[in-house]
Amino acid sequence: MTQIIVLPHVELCPDGAVIDVPAGTSLCDGLLQNGIEIEHACEKSCACTTCHVIVREGFDSLGSAEEKEEDLLDKAWGLEPQSRLSCQAKVASTPLVIEIPKYTINMVSEGHKK
Repeated sequence: MTQIIVLPHVELCPDGAVIDVPAGTSLCDGLLQNGIEIEHACEKSCACTTCHVIVREGFDSLGSAEEKEEDLLDKAWGLEPQSRLSCQAKVASTPLVIEIPKYTINMVSEGHKK
């Protein structure tokens, strides 16, 4: 099991959290399985940016992002060099510290056409 420290997020995880997930699990699935309801509007198909997270510690233990993920991340709110789409980032054995950005861009809930 890999430890993930989730920094406090006003709505999703006000006190922060420490969770354990099996290696090979996506960050998104790990969060959801532990009651942290991160948005994932495209149902984890790498077609939006709603599950964007910033990996504050342990970033280099994650596999490299593929080109499709990189292209989508360019559209994410609050993009940083350690940003990943949590549906695409698979946990290894290195502990992680992640931050869920304060805002997300959800074209569907904001009334935009795809």
